[in-house]
Amino acid sequence: MTLMQLLTRIANDDRGSTAIEYGLIASLVVIASIGAFEAVANENTGLWGVVSSQINDAMGEG
Repeated sequence: MTLMQLLTRIANDDRGSTAIEYGLIASLVVIASIGAFEAVANENTGLWGVVSSQINDAMGEG
């Protein structure tokens, strides 16, 4: 087998492409999930800050 035939055979081989596509999709899902979790965490922290402030004001500690 010549080098050109080997390179042509390798270029036409698509057996691993499905696994690579699934890996890319999974990585995008993970990145989106991390962003969503961070947004929820920031919102939750802000909410508890407001609750704490209102409690302190109600108890006269503010």
